[in-house]
Amino acid sequence: MATSRGPERLLILDTETTGLDPAEHRCIEVGAVLFHVPQRAVLSQISFLLPCQSNPAQAINGIAAEVSRLPQPWQPALACFEAMVEAAEVVVAHNAGFDRQWFGHGPLPAITKPWLCSMEDLRWPAERQLRATPSVRDLALAYGVPVWAAHRALTDCIYLAQVFERCADLEQLLEAGLAPRRLYRARLSYEERHKAREAGFRWNEPISGAWSRRLSEQEASLLSFPVVPVEDPALERRSA
Repeated sequence: MATSRGPERLLILDTETTGLDPAEHRCIEVGAVLFHVPQRAVLSQISFLLPCQSNPAQAINGIAAEVSRLPQPWQPALACFEAMVEAAEVVVAHNAGFDRQWFGHGPLPAITKPWLCSMEDLRWPAERQLRATPSVRDLALAYGVPVWAAHRALTDCIYLAQVFERCADLEQLLEAGLAPRRLYRARLSYEERHKAREAGFRWNEPISGAWSRRLSEQEASLLSFPVVPVEDPALERRSA
């Protein structure tokens, strides 16, 4: 049961894929950690490969397609993962917009639980001296978590779990991160574009020719520059 201050159980997950487009590529690996917020404790963790015929992204994730096809109990592992999803109240991923698009395709189940992006939605304390949208590596190092490997799904989940273990204000971070968000467009001159970049706004994505970012109403009100809500990104693209 969730407390009044937010969720008790998070499913921290990460994927490795053969490319960027679920219509053309496949998820080749899933990693997940079920994390208990009040106790700052890992309850369970799992990772497994999904068989594929080719992996054009091998240079990035280091997973050979032939290794993915070696005998391994990926179907029972997938069933365990689904049970972990069911036990969680919120799914957390670093760059959740990328990871969530793979679920509901191929053997991976659709996930209907709320998603939270640890890169975009969580506002890390200023004393950690992080960028507005930090990498997993930078986030781990800022919290004193040793970085010993990269580009495998479970590794990044463990980094996030260990960061959460060290967060005294984790409940407040989650509560703020789960606040309703909408897309905002920055209203800045070309000479002031650095302000948008430093605040984590992205140029040309998803709005063509503009700096934009998803924010809560409170976050938008605290910015040092004006922003306007975007009602329909498609219309904004056409009018740019």
